[in-house]
Amino acid sequence: MKKISETIVFFGSGPVAAKSLELLQAWCDVEAVVTKPQPPHHKELFPVIDVAQRYELPLFTASTRHELDKLVKQSAFRSRLGILVDYGIIVSQEVIGSFKLGILNSHFSILPEWRGADPITFAILSGQRQTGVSLMLLVRNMDEGPLIAYSEYDLPAAITTPELTEDLIEISDALLKRTLPEYLAGTIKPQPQTITERAVSYSRKLTKEDGTLDWNKTAEELEREVRAFSGWPKSRTELAGKALIVTKAHVVETSCEPGQLILRDDTLSIGTKHNALGIDSLVPAGKKEMSAAAFLAGYREKLQQN
Repeated sequence: MKKISETIVFFGSGPVAAKSLELLQAWCDVEAVVTKPQPPHHKELFPVIDVAQRYELPLFTASTRHELDKLVKQSAFRSRLGILVDYGIIVSQEVIGSFKLGILNSHFSILPEWRGADPITFAILSGQRQTGVSLMLLVRNMDEGPLIAYSEYDLPAAITTPELTEDLIEISDALLKRTLPEYLAGTIKPQPQTITERAVSYSRKLTKEDGTLDWNKTAEELEREVRAFSGWPKSRTELAGKALIVTKAHVVETSCEPGQLILRDDTLSIGTKHNALGIDSLVPAGKKEMSAAAFLAGYREKLQQN
């Protein structure tokens, strides 16, 4: 595959960054990879470090904004452009300004929708029908920079966060591949985020507590949570005195009380604020994933006693 004529510096740390870097280096010369250092207690290589070493890419690490400022100043990278994906460290204006064409952030939503830490999960939680990828120039304020390009993606009805993440990584790479040559050549000009005609919204970092299923929510909300939290923090509850994770569920149209168990043949549903959540598969503590029917075969009597 023919590579573009200029080099870039890549900034990223998480699994999304690692996969993005692996795709990017196939068609783009990477002058350097900047990532977070691996903590001493981690035995296996961090994903981005692993990819950089496998492809013999020059590797640099910085764990704080101050360290990043010092690193970029000392390294004097020759690239005109930086690319940032899933980095997790605030980048100063000094670092941004050290690149003649700035730093391009691939953000996994159509900005200004779902600025912030977790746009992929919140796209599913919100029940929206479309998301996508935005290429944005970094500015001082988080996720408020002008857009270079964006690509929309229609959400399949039953998609999970891990599945959507993989799809958006591929879309991001295709968008970068199509857009970078034009941006480097000066034929694409940054545009305000208002060109997308999306409303401003903000995502946040999830906590483990987010995964607790609240039966006072609607079944529609909880079904989306099961799909959105399937990677982490997972959707948790307790049945028959057994802690478990719900891995797949659907909405059952019925009238019932929040938390009410509905056992019919080999099916298990739980009442919510509106309708019931039908459990398709789950993982009891200490067990492997199983169907609701298999769970009922071992726990029906205890469920009926509660």
